[in-house]
Amino acid sequence: MKKAENSMKLYLPSLSINESMARSAVSVFIAQLNPTIEEISDIKCAVSEAVTNSIVHGYKFNPGEIYIGVKYFSDRTVVIEIKDKGCGIEDVKLAMTPLFTTDKTGERSGMGFAVMQTFMDRLEVWSKKDKGVRILMEKKLK
Repeated sequence: MKKAENSMKLYLPSLSINESMARSAVSVFIAQLNPTIEEISDIKCAVSEAVTNSIVHGYKFNPGEIYIGVKYFSDRTVVIEIKDKGCGIEDVKLAMTPLFTTDKTGERSGMGFAVMQTFMDRLEVWSKKDKGVRILMEKKLK
């Protein structure tokens, strides 16, 4: 495995006010690579969706911790890992289907994973019921 040029780790409580903190921290960190505005926007949006999923679905607005790890490599590949120890996803494949949501309030669109896939070059999701979710996203900057 190749060695990262730089990395950061961030742990945040699963509070909705921390979603913007997560998005901002990741974008400031990758600014070292002088990405385009579009690349920054794509990454911020994907991070926002992943963190929001942890807050809303993983912890269901109950206290918990969200881990965010970011690495970049000499070839300008950015790898972002977001993990929680929430309720997990019973069927990841189904959850990744556009418009699928477990939200009964009608407030959620079920497009979180689709948005992440659209803005990132690679998306992988692992989960175990009652153990949490791990999301790995990758984007190669120009």
